[in-house]
Amino acid sequence: MTGPGRGASDGRGPAGPDEGPWLVFGLGNPGPSYAGHRHTVGHRVVQLLAERQRDSLRAHKSGRADVLEGRFDLGGPRVVLATGRCYMNESGGPVAALTRYYGVDPARLVVVHDELDIPFETLRVKLGGGDNGHNGLRSVRSALGTGDFYRVRVGVGRPPGRQSPADFVLSDYGSAERKLLPLQLERAADAVESLVRDGLEPTQARYNS
Repeated sequence: MTGPGRGASDGRGPAGPDEGPWLVFGLGNPGPSYAGHRHTVGHRVVQLLAERQRDSLRAHKSGRADVLEGRFDLGGPRVVLATGRCYMNESGGPVAALTRYYGVDPARLVVVHDELDIPFETLRVKLGGGDNGHNGLRSVRSALGTGDFYRVRVGVGRPPGRQSPADFVLSDYGSAERKLLPLQLERAADAVESLVRDGLEPTQARYNS
């Protein structure tokens, strides 16, 4: 992870790299049978961030997560990219374990996840808030004892007709969506990098549209 860049102390503006690492955790379910599901889009964004570094996530010693350590930019803050090896509703365990292991303050945690209330092809970046019925977020908030962490909310939209939200997110993207999905993943990865480099407000101005 190299190149010129800046870090962010409270996520609102640039700061030096010596204020502790960032943890970027992508929510999802493990294994190939879940890989194409909308609910696992957080995994895919984090895997793309790893691919941008010409590297891949590897099993962490905790046994409950895959991680890649590095920096987005030369001289920037340390960044730990991670996905869980457990099911979505158990995500809080590995997130809490990684924050302890790497000494990450929740104020430097970014959770990437699917969001029903945002249309497909859009995303929102925010700090704090509730879980809005999202089991992964609920688990993370419970494990950390706080909801004051950053979220990159990747829109999947509402299910068509009478399909239940649970069935919708636990199903693959449609054929038309799959053609557009790579662009959405790239944009979400860009938003993560922007958040770490430049802070919350500039990132929201660029990506919350």
